[in-house]
Amino acid sequence: MSAHDSSLHGDRPAILRWLGFGRNTEAPEAPPAPRPAAMPPDPARAARLALMTDITAFLDAHEIEVTALTLAAVHDYLTASDIGLVCAIDRRLGANLPITTEWLETAGREEERVDDREALAALMVRLESNLDEFGKTTNAARSAANEYSSALEAHVGGLGQGAHGTASMISELASLARAMLTRTRDLEREMTRSELQTRTLRRNLDQARRTADKDHLTGLPNRRAFEAMFEAELAVAAAEHEHLCVAFCDIDDFKRINDTHGHEAGDRVLRAVAQNLARISNDKCHVARHGGEEFVILFRGVSLNEAWDMLDEARIQQAERRLVNRANDMPFGKVTFSGGVADVFAYDDPRAALRAADQALYRAKEEGRNRIVLATRSEG
Repeated sequence: MSAHDSSLHGDRPAILRWLGFGRNTEAPEAPPAPRPAAMPPDPARAARLALMTDITAFLDAHEIEVTALTLAAVHDYLTASDIGLVCAIDRRLGANLPITTEWLETAGREEERVDDREALAALMVRLESNLDEFGKTTNAARSAANEYSSALEAHVGGLGQGAHGTASMISELASLARAMLTRTRDLEREMTRSELQTRTLRRNLDQARRTADKDHLTGLPNRRAFEAMFEAELAVAAAEHEHLCVAFCDIDDFKRINDTHGHEAGDRVLRAVAQNLARISNDKCHVARHGGEEFVILFRGVSLNEAWDMLDEARIQQAERRLVNRANDMPFGKVTFSGGVADVFAYDDPRAALRAADQALYRAKEEGRNRIVLATRSEG
């Protein structure tokens, strides 16, 4: 019923008829027209509309300009797609600091949330360990409850065979045993439900770990994920007697791009270079964003010269592209990157190989940029 219902604005008999009294006997009412079947609710559509409403409310509450970066950041905050961003915004809100357009557009940068991600990673490790222990305990308890229930059920079945003189006592014991049996069966079902909840939580934890290991801007693995990949690939390469090379790459004159075109355009350049480098990825070649405009690449199973060839081919492809700022159709000019490559096993310490690749990168910058340089044994 609404305020515009015609039955509420007529005479008194109309109101009575609407309430079910005093029906008109002079002219029977026509049967109501069949109402169209209601469309079943669409939960996905409702969720999308609710999310759009929340995003709009957040932007309006903080007086944030609508840009591609702010929309993406607020979306990731409200959906918890980027845990590091959630921590950064919640910490800022807790300190009563403003959420501005400028801050939000740069809040997703890797270097500002490394500590948050490291803390989250440690928390997930502890949570996973607790889940393992809880799962083992729940499974053992459920098994014990099942065995106890089976044994108790067998005893309950034999209680009715006691002597006639003790029929009353036997009856009471049987009732008590049946109550215990019912409770243990309920406990067993609760344990089963707990195991299902544990598996669901573990799946959510795995998803959170994948989110924590991903660079928000480029979609590549981040620095933390690279550290784990480096340890894993190092162990495999050593066991299989394979080559292992590492390279650092850095976009040339990136500050000029940001200063000339703005950070939003600079982020698009970062994504374009990341996509170009990602093309050489496979199950033995891993590309990650190391931070800022720097990327790191692991090559397993190829020699130092072969790794140089692969990376230099990506460099040539990047230099031949002509990127344009879509916001104002202004060309970025030639966007290039420089790189340094090192053979991990040429050094006594794997970390020395990382330093050597980084030093070779800076040597490439000093020699004129837009080139890939091989590390020497003296570097590192």
